[in-house]
Amino acid sequence: MKELLNIFKALSDKTRLRIIKLLEHGELCVCDIVAALEMVQPKVSFHLRVLKKAGLIKDRKQGKWMHYRLDESDIFKRFVTVSVIEKISDTMVKEDYERLERFMKNKSEGLEATTSKNRCCV
Repeated sequence: MKELLNIFKALSDKTRLRIIKLLEHGELCVCDIVAALEMVQPKVSFHLRVLKKAGLIKDRKQGKWMHYRLDESDIFKRFVTVSVIEKISDTMVKEDYERLERFMKNKSEGLEATTSKNRCCV
């Protein structure tokens, strides 16, 4: 019962739903998510911890940066996550996608990628 409560609590927040939708297309560095959501890193990290605690995402450290992806190891959690992602249309998070795309383009071009006064994982 506690595990179910953690899952549904994690999915009961708009910011966390936005993060889940961003991760639909693959792994992202925390700085990518910060840029896409236009939020400060500590706030984004809080939401990522809630999602991780619920077992909906996994992380890995590369240098000083954390990278996040959807956790697909549990079939029930994967089903719930996919169901949620399908209910969130791309138009609902269009601005997030646009900010992420601009940020990723700047990163790939080697431009200084900064978010919330923190250098990113360039």
